[in-house]
Amino acid sequence: MPFAATGGLGDVLGSLPSAIKATAGDDVDVRVVVPYYSAMGQEWKDKCETVAEFEVDLAWRRQYCGVKSLVKDGVVYYFIDNEYYFFRDTLYGNYDDGERFAFFCRAALEMLAKIDFYPDILHAHDWQAALSVVYLNNGYRHREGYSDIKTVFTIHNIEYQGKYDFAILGDVFALDADKKGLMEYGGCINLMKAAIVCADKVSTVSPRYAEEIRTWEYSHGLDGILNENAHKLCGILNGIDYDYYNPSTDKDIAVNFTWRSLKKKAMNKLALQREIGLPEREDVPMIALITRLASHKGLDLVTEKIYNIVENNDVQLVVLGKGEAEYESFFYKLEERFGDKVRALIMYDRALSKRIYAAADVFMMPSKSEPCGLSQMIASRYGAIPVVRETGGLYDSIKGYWESGEKIMGNGFTFANYDSRELEERTLAAVALWRNEEKRTKLIGKIMRTDFSWKNSAEKYLDMYASL
Repeated sequence: MPFAATGGLGDVLGSLPSAIKATAGDDVDVRVVVPYYSAMGQEWKDKCETVAEFEVDLAWRRQYCGVKSLVKDGVVYYFIDNEYYFFRDTLYGNYDDGERFAFFCRAALEMLAKIDFYPDILHAHDWQAALSVVYLNNGYRHREGYSDIKTVFTIHNIEYQGKYDFAILGDVFALDADKKGLMEYGGCINLMKAAIVCADKVSTVSPRYAEEIRTWEYSHGLDGILNENAHKLCGILNGIDYDYYNPSTDKDIAVNFTWRSLKKKAMNKLALQREIGLPEREDVPMIALITRLASHKGLDLVTEKIYNIVENNDVQLVVLGKGEAEYESFFYKLEERFGDKVRALIMYDRALSKRIYAAADVFMMPSKSEPCGLSQMIASRYGAIPVVRETGGLYDSIKGYWESGEKIMGNGFTFANYDSRELEERTLAAVALWRNEEKRTKLIGKIMRTDFSWKNSAEKYLDMYASL
């Protein structure tokens, strides 16, 4: 963000570098390297200048590489330009992704010598950048300027590891046969595994997820290698961009508000009801679900119980997202059955998502696994009561509601087991609390004041870098 983004990684890399710069000021020089995707907006392309042009060798290929650059929020951004690899309709999901990101990683390292900038730390994110760590250790260490660079590899989602057949070890990845042992895991090339082995530090996006991925239930097969490298592993919770997600200034929502003006939040609900054709009622609790429609997001739990919740309670439900056909079909049919209570918005629309966050009273996020999760933080920022399962970053960011005398504890409703009955019970508990105006005002005020900014996380990243 804001150049070319999809999913949480795009949000994080749009916020973390500038947060580190804002926290440490002149003590840090932060630079970001990403592909020059065709999806990048023209307004940003117009601000870029070309700072280098050279050719990159990758196995038998010799490809053009341009480096374009701009400065934003004190951070220098470099864009690796090659139309063959990056001028496409999608950022990833192509048949030749292995080759595309091998070129990107090689180009990023070659670029350092061309622009005469050698960082103290190379920080690579997810499998697409994993080869930068591997190539640095196996091909660049002997070069002047590269020998002292330390490396951090961050796992945003361990499910996607960059697995390939050994037939392309030399042909695509330009690695000799003696590197087979380094690259091998589970009978194939595994780029994430190789980066874990090569990196000086391995981080992930929440403390709980750092523990979970060392178990077979969460690791997608990598628990063995992570336990061997446990001394490198740490978890730092992501934050959200407090300028972009700010209900007091957000131009995408109907009425701006703060925790001190929750009556104005209710006006956002009326505006959304009007926009999507639901009955305009301030007194009905609105439950929201904004997610990729996939089973690991807990959609199987939702589909088991949401019919009961909607049929037997005076509530409204708004669902926003795209994904697996069975879930898209389920929510369409739910809307058909409860046309005055349910809206299935099967699409991805960032501005609309913010209007839903601002309108919602209760936000459901019952994930089977969740490395960090940003939606529960955004929902909190906009005053929706989160109902989450205690896993990964959901566990680290949302603590269960309870009362200690007059004092309200926690900042949401949580459940431990992957069980639809627990989801239903906690959702209805959140709805019941919402109906109590005094308790609702207290809890939502506390939820909206919970600090999910990048400041704390940026300081933890700076501490990690300093430790290297």
